[in-house]
Amino acid sequence: MSLRQEQSAAAERFRALHRPGSPVVLPNVWDVASARIVESAGFPALATTSAGVAYAAGYPDGERIPRDRMVEAVARICARVRVPVTADMEAGHGGSPEEVRRTALAVLDAGAVGLNIEDSKDDEAVLVDASLQAEKVRAVREAGTERGVEIVINARTDVFFSPSTRDLDRVEEAVRRASAYRAAGADCIFIPGVKDAQTIAALVERLACPVNVLAMPDSPPLAELARLGVARVSLGSGPMRAAMTHLRRLVREVLASGSWSELEGIISHANMQELMK
Repeated sequence: MSLRQEQSAAAERFRALHRPGSPVVLPNVWDVASARIVESAGFPALATTSAGVAYAAGYPDGERIPRDRMVEAVARICARVRVPVTADMEAGHGGSPEEVRRTALAVLDAGAVGLNIEDSKDDEAVLVDASLQAEKVRAVREAGTERGVEIVINARTDVFFSPSTRDLDRVEEAVRRASAYRAAGADCIFIPGVKDAQTIAALVERLACPVNVLAMPDSPPLAELARLGVARVSLGSGPMRAAMTHLRRLVREVLASGSWSELEGIISHANMQELMK
């Protein structure tokens, strides 16, 4: 089997994990070490966090990191794991469908089998025109066809994050946008910012397709999300920020008291050596 055939098979395995009522859970990773830890825990697929990759490279979130740097991080992860990898490429690192197509081709060439693309830009979550976003989704689908890999597209809408939608019926706007993205070829619809069960249930019912929610501290537990029909749960940049939180606690303890109790119970050097083999 050729590398492309293997990649295509991995894409189909990943697509099959999106089962409404039995969601695939993706604790997002940002480098090879985090990817190996999550893979070794038994998760069947990996997703990158664009924010985490950017922070680790010294950039703020929001497509400040160059596309090539983001793709390089994805490629390093794909080269060192056995499970399917999907890449968060923010808004596609391009304002036009053609630029987004180039991004998708680069992601596929890096070894990933899925791609996240969102419909907002900059820190204010300004929503782009839905018809333009649909064209970008279509461009990703065409890139997959060009490479012979039916890339798994997770189309994200930031309706519940954007200040511009405060006066709108956000469920209706999310359904309108998501329907356009599904028609353009999206496999799954990602709607971050939704936390209450009633809204999640309404979106799942109205969209009648795989729906991805972002897990936050006040989100329903996994069993409840499964009952609501969710097909995919992401942790976003949460795992990376959790790791940084632990580091901050450690260095503050060292600075304040000269002690290091935060080192208790951490992964051993031998364990990390084994993971990196």
